[in-house]
Amino acid sequence: MENNAEISALVKLLDDPDEEVYHHVERKLLEYGGEVIHFLENAWEQSFDGLMQERIENIVHQIQFNAVKEDLNLWYLSGAFDLLQGALIINRYQYPDLDEQKVILQLEEIKREIWLGLQYEMSSVEKVKLINHVLYQQYGFGGNTKNHHDPQNSYLNQVLESKKGNQISLAIIYSTIAQKLDLPIYGINLPQHFILGFIDESKQESTEYGVLFYINAFNRGNIFGKHDVDQFLRQLNLESMPEYYRPCSNTDIIRRVLRNLISAYENAGATEKVAELNQLQNILKDENKPDQ
Repeated sequence: MENNAEISALVKLLDDPDEEVYHHVERKLLEYGGEVIHFLENAWEQSFDGLMQERIENIVHQIQFNAVKEDLNLWYLSGAFDLLQGALIINRYQYPDLDEQKVILQLEEIKREIWLGLQYEMSSVEKVKLINHVLYQQYGFGGNTKNHHDPQNSYLNQVLESKKGNQISLAIIYSTIAQKLDLPIYGINLPQHFILGFIDESKQESTEYGVLFYINAFNRGNIFGKHDVDQFLRQLNLESMPEYYRPCSNTDIIRRVLRNLISAYENAGATEKVAELNQLQNILKDENKPDQ
């Protein structure tokens, strides 16, 4: 209750014309964090003062952005085990009020449709063809070829609604659902592209990097082999590197999501967003991770 009284008193000072007073109030409110947001939103609704509304919007955004930074840092330092969780944290950058449960339930619904068609005796290729049928034909997912640089292509909630995404968002949806079905499909970080690999660790000796075949989630789940990756790299005049053929880490995938967003917002001239996303990118730098 004591906090509530102090917060209310601070919020009332947000229209003070003295910049020094405002910065003191701002600092105090930021220290409280998320608990002040509903006070600020109520004040915004009741205010007819443009300056006060702008100040409230800035403070709310800073609090929400700080929460995203903290969550991303915790995800990274905890081992980055859950790719979907990492993607949802990035989602909250643009959609702080995101209903994450809705996203999870949408993925569960697609998973269940695939699970109903899975049969034990199916080969790996047949299982992938079933995923492709459900994702691309039944649900209508596909690459956003008309507006490839739209930042919305990187936010999972938007991709699940529009059914259009980029290479990475579609690959995250594809691999998340596959792994929930115990199918070993993981992301592979190609230059200028992002693909998936169907992994069979028991065949690591006979197949390079344990990859049975590759999948292009952007192109309706098209299945292809190592020679196609070789050819793609030759077209780019790039040498073959082991990391172009084997699964990458969840951290690498989220770094790539952030790079895509930075590029999209640079194209749109959104310099503040670029600066903030660079801060998120810096959290995922190797030097920020303590030695194991």
